Amino acid sequence: MKYVLVTGGVVSGLGKGVTASSIGLILKACGLRVTSIKIDPYLNTDAGTMSPFEHGEVYVLDDGGEVDLDLGNYERFLDIKLTRDNNITTGKIYQSVIDKERRGDYLGKTVQVVPHITDAIQEWIERVAVIPVDGKEGPPDVCVIELGGTIGDIESMPFIEALGQFSYRVGAGNFCLIHVSLVPVLSVVGEQKTKPTQHSVRGLRSLGLTPNILACRSTTELDENVMEKISRFCHVPVDNIITLYDVSNIWRIPLLLRDQKAHEAILRVLNLKGVAREPALGEWTSRAELCDKLHEPVRVAMVGKYTGLSDAYLSVLKALVHASVPCHRKLCIDWIAAGDLECETAKENLDNYKKAWKLLKGADAILVPGGFGDRGVEGKILAARYARENRIPFLGICLGMQIAVIEFARSIVGLLDANSTEFDPNTQNPCVIFMPEGSKTHMGGTMRLGSRRTYFQAADCKSAKLYGNQRFVDERHRHRYEVNPDMVQQLENAGLSFTGKDESGRRMEIVELPNHPYFVGVQFHPEFKSRPGKPSALFLGLIAAATGQLETFLKKGVPKTWGLSNGTSGLKSHRYVNGSKLANGSLDGIYSKGNGIHV
Repeated sequence: MKYVLVTGGVVSGLGKGVTASSIGLILKACGLRVTSIKIDPYLNTDAGTMSPFEHGEVYVLDDGGEVDLDLGNYERFLDIKLTRDNNITTGKIYQSVIDKERRGDYLGKTVQVVPHITDAIQEWIERVAVIPVDGKEGPPDVCVIELGGTIGDIESMPFIEALGQFSYRVGAGNFCLIHVSLVPVLSVVGEQKTKPTQHSVRGLRSLGLTPNILACRSTTELDENVMEKISRFCHVPVDNIITLYDVSNIWRIPLLLRDQKAHEAILRVLNLKGVAREPALGEWTSRAELCDKLHEPVRVAMVGKYTGLSDAYLSVLKALVHASVPCHRKLCIDWIAAGDLECETAKENLDNYKKAWKLLKGADAILVPGGFGDRGVEGKILAARYARENRIPFLGICLGMQIAVIEFARSIVGLLDANSTEFDPNTQNPCVIFMPEGSKTHMGGTMRLGSRRTYFQAADCKSAKLYGNQRFVDERHRHRYEVNPDMVQQLENAGLSFTGKDESGRRMEIVELPNHPYFVGVQFHPEFKSRPGKPSALFLGLIAAATGQLETFLKKGVPKTWGLSNGTSGLKSHRYVNGSKLANGSLDGIYSKGNGIHV
């Protein structure tokens, strides 16, 4: 088994996750089977109870694991299915060791960080690394491990020690350390400064880990003399120094690695030169080039609670990009804080209220993503009402579906106090209720989580056609509340159609308005299974409806794979915030407008 460890230094947010994903992709393109592990040094058992403002979105796996968003990057880039054990946290490690101690497994020994915690980390890595994640039998060839945080963080120390021991134990030819570091450019002198990288590597070496390859994050390509200086002071060959400079879209990063022969450096360290082939990235290259050529926009209003941090909706954004590219449109996100649409905001901040409604009315499509808590709910209901009444393509995910049902019950059925018991426990018309099997005392891991099956109730509905006229579909879930099954008949009699249900027939999974161009709500999270070149069916339907292409797709059928030979032309994609161009295209050339969110 071969291992590639990706660490980071100087500052957080350098893009270790995307770098690790890109390394995995290029190794897979070389014909190797790849798996990934993310190490998060926080004490939480998993990411499930963490606020999206604190740590970005909670990514959900097939097995119900609530994990770090970087595992989403791994799954999207490598087109694999990971498990909850592919995300290691300090909480998981300490819990496993304490459980062993309570059982008496250590035979009376004093339980310490070294060797017991460090051994548990190594055993976890070795156990998970051999689990196949690509649907094939037998263990993978390479495991890419990303260590969260930066070198020197106190909470990372047990993992650093464990990985140092691990590298020695598996042997030099089986372990490759790639260190991602910052090479800033001081605007005053315009010079690339190497000192932060030197200090970072020195700190890494002092902790018992020696980098084989340096991935230097900078706004521009490193000068030759700068690379030579880094090589000299960090004891890394120039051929093993890679520049990760700003690119127009995220799909160009693996191409950047390929062009700088990063795969050759990794294969040399791992003694795989004679086994692997040259990376085959033809389709990936075509997709990256097509993304840069798109110029005709499609505007999607994202009406949410966590619009202050785009990472809170990272998978939704990725799924929108995956759908926009085959529709040959440049994705433009209009971020709208749901609370700004409410009448209360008109009294307190009229400018924000007017701005939010102007963005909503100018959108080609409206998307209400998932969320928890009552803040901004009335604004989301207003957005769903506007989409329904004005026949604007609409997609509601999880809570977005629930508020669409509430809005319909209020406006069409006439139940003016209709609500979710999450927001009004005493409502006389509970359209959305707490699930019977849920826990009201424990938060972590107690929701309806992971892959569940949805059965289509009608063959002629839009969602069934978009999914290829299958009888059922498996999608990932994360919710505590559901549409009240006792009110379904009343809602359907008024014209709302529940086109997808679970195996019992009592849990509503998909809702549609049949006489609307595209009005779909889903209890599951389709964004988690969207991939480049394999866009989520419902996101594709949203973008296709917003660009006038939906009927064509529904008549001809949605192709399983997307051709990328379209001869589109136009301006390159860049990122914009409040009209100003940003250099770093870290989210696929998405444009942002509204509240100045960096996407």
